[in-house]
Amino acid sequence: MVEYDFKNDEIANIVNNIIIYAVSKRASDIHFDPCEQGLKVRLRIDGVLQDHAIVPIAYQKNLATRIKLISNMNITESRLPQDGAIKDTINGIDLDMRVSSLNTNLGEKIVIRILDYSKSAEGLESLGFTERNLVKIKKMIEVPNGIILVTGATGSGKSTTVYTMLQYLNREETNIITVEDPIEMNIEGINQVQVNSEIGLTFGRVLRSILRQDPNIILIGEIRDSETAQIAVRASITGHLVFSTVHTNNSLSTIERMLDMNVERYLLSSALTGIVSQKLARKLCPHCRKKRPTTSYEKVVFKEILGKDVAEIDDVNGHCDNCRNGYYGRIAIQEVLLIDEEIRNAINDPTMSREKLRELVYTRDVTTLLQDGLGKVLDGITTFEEIYKNIAIDNDLDEKYGEYSNSNTKTDDNPEDTVLEITPSSDAEVIDSITPDNSPDIITNDIEDVI
Repeated sequence: MVEYDFKNDEIANIVNNIIIYAVSKRASDIHFDPCEQGLKVRLRIDGVLQDHAIVPIAYQKNLATRIKLISNMNITESRLPQDGAIKDTINGIDLDMRVSSLNTNLGEKIVIRILDYSKSAEGLESLGFTERNLVKIKKMIEVPNGIILVTGATGSGKSTTVYTMLQYLNREETNIITVEDPIEMNIEGINQVQVNSEIGLTFGRVLRSILRQDPNIILIGEIRDSETAQIAVRASITGHLVFSTVHTNNSLSTIERMLDMNVERYLLSSALTGIVSQKLARKLCPHCRKKRPTTSYEKVVFKEILGKDVAEIDDVNGHCDNCRNGYYGRIAIQEVLLIDEEIRNAINDPTMSREKLRELVYTRDVTTLLQDGLGKVLDGITTFEEIYKNIAIDNDLDEKYGEYSNSNTKTDDNPEDTVLEITPSSDAEVIDSITPDNSPDIITNDIEDVI
């Protein structure tokens, strides 16, 4: 925990110092959580929140007012949620941040999101795509028209991926127009429009106007409703290349979500060019990682999913001066589907069952999220625990190998590690989840992320 001198230092300086410290530690978010002692300041680094400081209750209101002031929010309003932005240079560092306030029973909670799109300027090669997926990405974004959807949960790097694609296509002969809420990053050479629903400037209304602006490429920040989805798809079949994001887990669920938004099957099948699904996993620190033997359960997963016998993998080894808890930075785990004629015909077929569509999608040379994640474990980029935590593993393994028991068996090389052992079982009942002591309960019956 860092202690700040609230008695002798100005609140403005303390706010600046908290932000500068967070930026120096690669934090993506700064949380100011009200508590009985005042405000607890927490930083989200590599996807994990950690305590940073305590703001005494006597200075809580002054600090909240300062943040709201520099983010152009109403400092007299503390009952209603507000959104703001900070674009400034502090200590020579150019900062672009989004600010959100929310009234709680203990006071105002404020979150500052620090936007860092430096990756988007480094090119597609910097995003962690495998060579096979990168070829698919370049092929789908070079088509003259169609819709490309980038999917994933909030904070999974969708915007970074989309902006990188736009940077790749940002050429003199191309007219690119975006409609966003909010505009995440200003890109030179691209016309960007900010949605403002309070004055009726909605996604649908802007999109209808954009089509009269002679665009080659359109970015829709997010497809949230049926109207936006339908206009986006119709724009893509009239000679435009459309990019957008959707909050879905993978290729199959994205197709279903678009159909649920009342997009006609014949339009979606004609318009859809490709789907990029992704999640983020923490990267192993290259300075202190170590090799360890695979557990019985890990051997089964690698064999079933990748068809490989894996005797050892890289894992964390405490921490060093370069990392926190053995991790440094994050890597994207991706699934890329390039739509072909057979999938188009399947989407257009109302009698096609989900199981048949799933089988068709995942026999198109698609590397699933689980396969991509396990491949990055083998490359020493991340850990099995990170993949286990982020991606559902198929319970068909339970049926084939029996019940997994959470034993406390230790490996010889790693006496502190908990190992999952496989216990043969004649019971036909399949357990719903397997959760090691040090992992959250994330293995479910959801088979969307698995072959």
